[in-house]
Amino acid sequence: MEIITVHTTQNIDIDYEIGGLGERILAYFIDLAIFIALAIIGSILTSVLSDVGIAVYFIIVGLTLLFYDLVCESFFNGQSVGKVVLKIRVISLDGTRPKFSQFLLRWLFRLVDFSLTSWLGGVITIILTEKGQRIGDIIAGTVVIRTKPRTNMNNLVFARVEEGYQPVFAQAVQLKDTDINLIHEVIESYFKTGNNVMVYKMADRIREYLQISLPPNMNSMQFLQTIIKDYSHITAQTDAI
Repeated sequence: MEIITVHTTQNIDIDYEIGGLGERILAYFIDLAIFIALAIIGSILTSVLSDVGIAVYFIIVGLTLLFYDLVCESFFNGQSVGKVVLKIRVISLDGTRPKFSQFLLRWLFRLVDFSLTSWLGGVITIILTEKGQRIGDIIAGTVVIRTKPRTNMNNLVFARVEEGYQPVFAQAVQLKDTDINLIHEVIESYFKTGNNVMVYKMADRIREYLQISLPPNMNSMQFLQTIIKDYSHITAQTDAI
């Protein structure tokens, strides 16, 4: 399985597996099943609704089908229903959430990848390209990944402190194991969801509690990781006494 390494703004490299062709096709058929179900419902409604009502219904379903991928991926963090089920997601090549313009390009080139080439354009480029990209992905600068990173988050957060390490924040000793576990959960949640808000809030809460000012060269994620590292080192030294 091909791997893509994402370098985050927190200066951490995280490895993700590229979403496989089979997973992407299966995700498509899961999404398609939704509209097949809507079509079946529409056929049932023919005995209840007027001709105009049926026409309106199928126009709405058709428009929903047309814009389905664009809307879902734009508003649901690069995922459609099928992608959620198969645990794959669209991201930018630099690991960030794609911009709307990227989702739009990717959606527009579905015409080339699937319709005009009878799926051959998309399937062949996914197989041949190093990152498993279809033409729309190449143009938009996106890639489909499995949502679970290969990098072990516990190893990132609770990495063993090197010998001779000097704590940056001695105030970390004021924290408890429950506080450190909560910080770990927040960091782990970030790597799973990409949600920065919890990281910022947790960092603000810890700084306020310990009365620490954030150094100018350190962001909130780095601060939380440093606090964990300092706490681990200080408590290890205490236990050794």
